[in-house]
Amino acid sequence: MLFSRDKTEHYTILKVQTDKLDSTVAPELKSEMLLINKEGVVNIILDLSDARYCDSSGLSSILVGNRLCKNGNGILVLAGLQPSVMKLITISQLSPVLTITPTVSEAIDYLFMESIEKDITQND
Repeated sequence: MLFSRDKTEHYTILKVQTDKLDSTVAPELKSEMLLINKEGVVNIILDLSDARYCDSSGLSSILVGNRLCKNGNGILVLAGLQPSVMKLITISQLSPVLTITPTVSEAIDYLFMESIEKDITQND
C-alpha cells in the first residue's frame, strides 16, 4: 500500500508511504487525489514525511492536487517535507505557490485558521 487516508469532516490526510515520489508512484498519487476530490473533499493534507526523493512527475502530481483543491475553494497543504524534496520545490520556484508546513499538526492548525478567516470575511 503506497498511501493511507485519514478522513475527517473538514479535511483528509493523505500519507505517502514510500520513500520515492517518482514516475512509478506519481500516477497513483494523482488518481488518489482525484478520488478524494470526487468525494467532495477540498482540503487535503499531503503528508510527505516518508518521501526522501521526489522527481518532476511527483511534483506534477502535487501540482494537480493543488489545482483540484483550489478549484474547489479549498487548500492542499504539504507537510513533513524532507530536505531533498523541499530543495526541489525551492529550485522549481514553487514554494510561493504551494502551502507548506513542517508537520501534519501544523497543517491541521493552518486549515482551521484559514476556515475561520473565510468565515470572518464572508460575514463582513
